[in-house]
Amino acid sequence: GTLIPFVVFDLTLKILDVAKLPTYNSGFAWTLELIQSDVFFDLGYVLLWVGLFAVVRRGRLRWILVVLFQVVTLLAVLVTTCAHWYFQETGAVLDSDTISEWFPKFKEIVPILVHDAPLSTWVLLLGALLYTALGPWLATFALKRWWWRGRSPAVRSETSFFAPLGFLLLALSLGYLSLLAAPNLAGTNALFATDPFINVVLMGAEKATTEDDNLDAGPAGGKRAAHAALAETPQTEKRNVVLVHLESTRAQSVTPYNEGLKTTPFLDELAKSSLLAERAHVVVPRSSKATVAVNCGIEPALYPGPEFGPEGIPARCLAHLLKEQGYRTVFFTSVSNAMDNFWDEVKNLGYEDYYSSESMNSEGFQVTNTFGYEEDIMLKPSEEWLRAHKDKPFFAEYMTGTGHYGYECVPNRYGTQDFAEDEQLNRYLNCLHYLDSFVKNLIDQYKELGLYENTIFVFFGDRGEGFGEHGRFMHGDTIWEEGLRIPLIIHAPGWFTNGEQARGLSSETDILPTVLEMLGYEVKDGEYAGYSLLHPLPEDRTLRFSCITNRMCLASIKGSEKYIYHYDHQPEEVFDLSEDPLEEHNIASLYSKEELDRWREDLLAWYTRVNAEHGDILLNGSAYSGE
Repeated sequence: GTLIPFVVFDLTLKILDVAKLPTYNSGFAWTLELIQSDVFFDLGYVLLWVGLFAVVRRGRLRWILVVLFQVVTLLAVLVTTCAHWYFQETGAVLDSDTISEWFPKFKEIVPILVHDAPLSTWVLLLGALLYTALGPWLATFALKRWWWRGRSPAVRSETSFFAPLGFLLLALSLGYLSLLAAPNLAGTNALFATDPFINVVLMGAEKATTEDDNLDAGPAGGKRAAHAALAETPQTEKRNVVLVHLESTRAQSVTPYNEGLKTTPFLDELAKSSLLAERAHVVVPRSSKATVAVNCGIEPALYPGPEFGPEGIPARCLAHLLKEQGYRTVFFTSVSNAMDNFWDEVKNLGYEDYYSSESMNSEGFQVTNTFGYEEDIMLKPSEEWLRAHKDKPFFAEYMTGTGHYGYECVPNRYGTQDFAEDEQLNRYLNCLHYLDSFVKNLIDQYKELGLYENTIFVFFGDRGEGFGEHGRFMHGDTIWEEGLRIPLIIHAPGWFTNGEQARGLSSETDILPTVLEMLGYEVKDGEYAGYSLLHPLPEDRTLRFSCITNRMCLASIKGSEKYIYHYDHQPEEVFDLSEDPLEEHNIASLYSKEELDRWREDLLAWYTRVNAEHGDILLNGSAYSGE
């Protein structure tokens, strides 16, 4: 009564997901290749329970088996439905790493589920769970009466030991085939081609018992900044410093980097008298990681979480350094503190004062994203704080949220436009247009308060955003340029009057050394990894990147050559960004195995070294304290 509907339910959801792939070609053989793991798993699951029930036919053990069957099948239905919703919403595959990341942030995830999961998903899940829970009892009762009608007791009691044993052996064989069935198709994530129950439950168990294959970590270079301090020089000038964190803002979607797209006309005008980093990138496409890289000048941990824990950042950040030079420090954000318990990270960054949306008057302000309000909600608290502290130099950060997934800024007080035909992309671009209005309002506030001329403003995207260009949506595991390349603009009245460009590869980690040089300070008792953008960047520089999901993807860029390593999920990729900026043509086949191996080994060594610098070593797929 449950097994056949379960198989139909599982395969139907998978076929719907296959149809959503950007590479969908409607071919039967191609579709079958992508769902064969699910087919083998479902058949094996059916035969497993048929065999078990054939062996255990009566008594208390039978009832225990029935309850176990109900619980496991309910879990399988829940996992399958959640995996389907997650893929439909994000274009990414739900796996054990993603779920393990959710558990510590349950309060943050609940609003996303309640707000973003469509009613159809809840109806589907509720209906499937109700049928799984009640259907077998009703079906068993009906079938039992029909099957035994007219049969003698002797026939009813006949049981062969070999039949159930055959079912169980066949079930194990099919289960093993389901693990091997995921194809290595170019452009297709092998996790996608694996049954979702295997991804979440069985792969999770496997990661807990398998040794991590990373190389030797090498020296803990990131701790070079653990004891850093500043020294004044004859050039020291204590100007105010303001960081403006542009949520989910990718370079290709703002006007200074894409003249044909008029999403951010004010930022474009500002850029004409600013320093613009032409090829700026994030290290990990995630807000909390960008905050570490920008504020602390180091590569953040490549796994979720340590930046929120006590002593979770192995460096002294801008707020620490500038407070010792007499600066006041403050962090404003239009989003809720419930997002990642962000106050914990802000304290680790060294800020004295913190204003989240909970501390602001929200009356009359629009909710524009999953976690918070439109950015203008920060203007009044900002004005009040600045008036109270304008007599001393200060360091402030404004963290926006309107660009975040949800893109709920349409309509808004500044009007909306038709930037793209795709509805979701158009909403996103309108959210960036809103952020441009906030930037103008903020600059106007500083001018009105007489602070503008003596302030260095740094505008940066915290990560990009995917809209299916490579089969990924949102950001966390979008390792292509739409997820990694960001706007980075430094505006300081009296500097860069005619506009300047920092050519070459640059990183969020370059912001700290650039700001310190502009202020005229020298770093003593420590060293930061980035480069000041006031000087030519090294031509042979290599930037390295990581997805947020463990063992999902790594990448590196040197010059115009970009390499992506997907572990076992899909083949390696190489792109020539000078000829193929949209990364549409994988040229990995033009490189020797030795060259690809060298790239991969370099990334794995970097991955281990960076995590070791944060006091943790990844073992068995999880982070363990290195104390």
